Amino acid sequence: MGEPTEKVLSTEQLISVIRLLKGADSAELKLSVPDAGQRSAISVLGLDPLEAQIRQVAFFDTPQLALQQAGVVVRARRVQGKPGDSVVKLRPVDPDQVPSSLRKLPGFGVEVDAMPGGFICSGRLKAPVDGVEVRDVLHGLRPIRKLFTKEQRALYARHAPEGLGMDDLSVLGPIFVLKLKASLEGFDGRMVAEMWLYPDGGRILELSTKCLPSETFDVAANGRAFLRGKGVDLSAEQQTKTRRALEFFAAELAPLPVGT
Repeated sequence: MGEPTEKVLSTEQLISVIRLLKGADSAELKLSVPDAGQRSAISVLGLDPLEAQIRQVAFFDTPQLALQQAGVVVRARRVQGKPGDSVVKLRPVDPDQVPSSLRKLPGFGVEVDAMPGGFICSGRLKAPVDGVEVRDVLHGLRPIRKLFTKEQRALYARHAPEGLGMDDLSVLGPIFVLKLKASLEGFDGRMVAEMWLYPDGGRILELSTKCLPSETFDVAANGRAFLRGKGVDLSAEQQTKTRRALEFFAAELAPLPVGT
């Protein structure tokens, strides 16, 4: 049996991603590390878990994930020692189709996320929020809509399924996340490591770095060479943090079948 091969974009995918990058504000290159390789990756990269920042992330959707199916992600986050934030995200988006009035809003950005063998372009409207307010919403003491600005609520209303208000959504989570930013010897740029800790004991370790759209292919090539040189597996099946979290917590909310 031969060695696993790294996933690469097809010619058609390359043409698509080049077009999207031309209209994007930023790019983020991501790699999820398989469970079996997480401890060794942390070791060879010299990451110190005690330097990680604790975060608590909650999503808002229906038990049937109606927002996810409509291409909308609604999220709030508490951050250790810092203000939190709230986000309304649309994905996928075509940068050429985003209204100029939306792109001019403070906190809005279009980003291409790329990972081995795939990519997606999203638009997100982000705003700071008090972590105490997020906690109150998680405990049912404050309406969900209070975490979001007027502009965020308007964006939500334009893209959410008709009749589904923010306060009709369920809280999915929260999930604990450890985030560590590191400058690594031999890598030109900042590497970010995030460990998502799921309540069932599952974990996702994601390595990422951000760059300007025009730098994407150079940064990707350098990043692959750096990680390959450290023995990090670049051929593993990629996992999506948000999707896994949504599906896990939605399953907890789903009613049990009749007769169980």
